[in-house]
Amino acid sequence: MISIVIPAHNEYDNLQRLFKVACFIEHEKLLEIIVAVSPGNSDTIEKLDCSQKVKILRCKNRGRAAQMNEASQIALGNTFVFLHADVVPPTGFVDDILNSLKNGYDAGFFSYKFDKDAWYLRINASFTGKDGLFTGGGDQCLFIKKDAFNQLGRFDEEQVLMEDFEFFRRMKKENVPYTIVKNDLIVSARKYESNSYLRVNLSNFLLVVLFKFGYPGDKLKTLHNKLIRTPYNG
Repeated sequence: MISIVIPAHNEYDNLQRLFKVACFIEHEKLLEIIVAVSPGNSDTIEKLDCSQKVKILRCKNRGRAAQMNEASQIALGNTFVFLHADVVPPTGFVDDILNSLKNGYDAGFFSYKFDKDAWYLRINASFTGKDGLFTGGGDQCLFIKKDAFNQLGRFDEEQVLMEDFEFFRRMKKENVPYTIVKNDLIVSARKYESNSYLRVNLSNFLLVVLFKFGYPGDKLKTLHNKLIRTPYNG
């Protein structure tokens, strides 16, 4: 079984769209879906059309790392998939994961494209199919064997921003075999719609560089909130 873990904070509309994706319906018996909801969530998430098929977990602590960790502790699958609520999987998503594991990889990510067609967004997305500086971001949807995830110590809950990059750094240090599946996820461009393209790119670059140099997670989060407007998160 594959456990898909979706951290969420006021993501009702995105979740409603996400659960209508064909790959979830076609592989229903193979999948377990857990929505790890933040303590401060204020939307009517229990009224989702799919609420009977999806486990809604009200988490004790807010933050993607904490929410994903809590969900992983109740997950029944032998493979975990960490998917953002505003990211839509492509056709073949589940098969790509199964094939990657069958081919000897313990973990992997997906390339992606944005839901808005603009040349500058296509440039950004083009880097996600390559192994480089920005590999391992949460929008690339980490999938990993349960045993490998637990052996790495799960996500660092002190890393309140860029927990995905911090986890990937440990993956590389421990030589966990991983792949990048070149089958594009569809990622929301809402961050770029609420900010300028230049602002987002410069902010992301600054945050990644500061992270690489060991800047504390809480300070990264504070800086991110000053640089990037996220009105869609409530």
